[in-house]
Amino acid sequence: MSNSASDKKENCGLFGVFGDPDAVGKTYFALHSLQHRGQESAGIASSDGKAIQCYAGMGTVRRVFRTGSQLLAKLANPIAIGHVRYSTTGSSRAGNTQPLLSEYSRGQVAVAHNGNIINASLLRDEYQAYGSIFKSTSDTEVITHLLAKPTHVKKSDPLAHVLNHLQGAYSLVLLFADRIEAARDPFGIRPLCIGRTSGGCYVIASETCALDAIGAAFVREVEPGEIVRLDADGLKSRFFVTPGSVTPAHCIFEHIYFAKQNSTIFGENVHQFRKRLGRQLAKEHPARAGVVIPVPDSGTSAAIGYAEQSGIPFDMGMVRSHYVGRTFISPGQRLRELEVKLKLQVVNDIVAGKDVVVVDDSIVRGTTTRGKIRAIRQAGAKTIHMRVSCPPIRFPCFYGVDFPTKKELLANDRDLSQIRQFLEVDSLGYMSLEGLLEVATLPADHYCTACWSGSYRIPVDVTVNKFALERYQMRMFDETDSK
Repeated sequence: MSNSASDKKENCGLFGVFGDPDAVGKTYFALHSLQHRGQESAGIASSDGKAIQCYAGMGTVRRVFRTGSQLLAKLANPIAIGHVRYSTTGSSRAGNTQPLLSEYSRGQVAVAHNGNIINASLLRDEYQAYGSIFKSTSDTEVITHLLAKPTHVKKSDPLAHVLNHLQGAYSLVLLFADRIEAARDPFGIRPLCIGRTSGGCYVIASETCALDAIGAAFVREVEPGEIVRLDADGLKSRFFVTPGSVTPAHCIFEHIYFAKQNSTIFGENVHQFRKRLGRQLAKEHPARAGVVIPVPDSGTSAAIGYAEQSGIPFDMGMVRSHYVGRTFISPGQRLRELEVKLKLQVVNDIVAGKDVVVVDDSIVRGTTTRGKIRAIRQAGAKTIHMRVSCPPIRFPCFYGVDFPTKKELLANDRDLSQIRQFLEVDSLGYMSLEGLLEVATLPADHYCTACWSGSYRIPVDVTVNKFALERYQMRMFDETDSK
C-alpha cells in the first residue's frame, strides 16, 4: 500500500487481561503483535485491585518500554490493559496517548479506544458549556466525562447508558480498579475478541494475533453492542442495545489492509480472505505477463491469489525494509521521497525484461504508488499492469481510518483512464465492489463500504475531520517538539 504523508494510516490496537500474575508482561508482548495497528504511541495501565497506575509515551512499544528499563516491573499487577495508537482524532502528541487515566466520583478509570466517535465534538461542546475541562484533543476523553456526569453515575448500568450516547465506531477496553469492561459499537465496525490463557485468565484483544503472541486460545468475538466484564468471578456479558436490532457494518478494509495475515476477524482468516481477493481480481482483470509481484506487505496475500488463479509465476519483486521510520512524519517532501525509496526497493533481476503484474491492496492518493511504478520501470520492466484488490477509494472514512479529504483522493475526480495515466501504468484493474462482497463470507449488507460507495451507515456531519477538537492553538510541549 502507499505509505505517504497523505495516505491511509493504521487504526489502534487494544489488549486487556484479568487475573494473571504476569498481566503486564503479557500485555507488552500482545502490544508488540498489534504494532501494525499504530506506531505513534503506546501505553499500559495496570491495577492491583485497588489502584490504577499508567505509563504511556510517544513511539513504538519497544521505544516506550525500553529494554532494560524498570517500567514494566513498576507496573507489575495482575490486571492490565494496553494500547497502541495511530491518531484519527487529535494530533500525535503525548497529551493524546492512551490508555487515558482519569479519576471521578466512582474512582479511577483508564480507557483505551479504537475507532472514531463522530459526535465527540458536539458532546465536548455540551460538557464544556457546563464547566468540564478537557486535557486532551482526543475523542476518547468524552467517554470519561460522560461516565463522571452525576446523573449518569446514578444509573443502574452507567457504562451501558454512556455508550448509548456515542455515535460512530468504537471498540473499547476500560480498566477500573477491580475489573475490565470491554465494549463494541452496535455496528461492530472495528474488531474485538475474547481469549483465554492456559492458566484460565480471560483476555480482550483487537485481533487474534495478540492471543497467539501470548499463547492464549480464541474464545469468540465480542458481539456488536455487547459489554464484556472481566472480574474475580470470571466473564460476564450484557448488551446495551437489543441483540440483533442493528445490522452489522464491519469495516471490510480491516480484511483488505489493516489486520495482520494470521488474525481471524469477522469470522474468517485474513490471509485466506486476501488470497480469495487476488483470485477474484485475476478473473475480473486478467493480464498477459511473466511475473506477479506484490507491494509488500499487505498486497502479498492478494498477489499469491492472483498468481494461483492466473497461472503466472509469483515472485517478490519488491523488498520492504522494516527499519525505516514512518515516512509521513519526516520533515519535508524531499526527505519523505528518499525514505519511501529506502522502504520499498525493487529487485531488478525479477522484473528486468518482463511484463509485470503489480498487486496492491489499495491506492489512496497515488503519489507513492506512481513512484514505485517508476522504480519498476527503471529496473527494466517491459510493461506494468497494476491490479488493486479493492475498488477505487472515492470517499473519506469517518469511522477510524485516517484517509485524506475527498479532494485529495486519487479516484475522487478521475476516471480509470485518467488514473492509469497518472500512475503511468500500461493497464489498470480495480476489484469491483460486487466482486469484493462476493468474496466475503458474511452477507453483503453486513459490511461498511462507505469509502467506495459513499453510503454511510451511521449519519455523518460532513465537517468531521481529524483536528475537529483542536479549535485553539493552545498546546503542551513534549519530547516530539524537539525533533
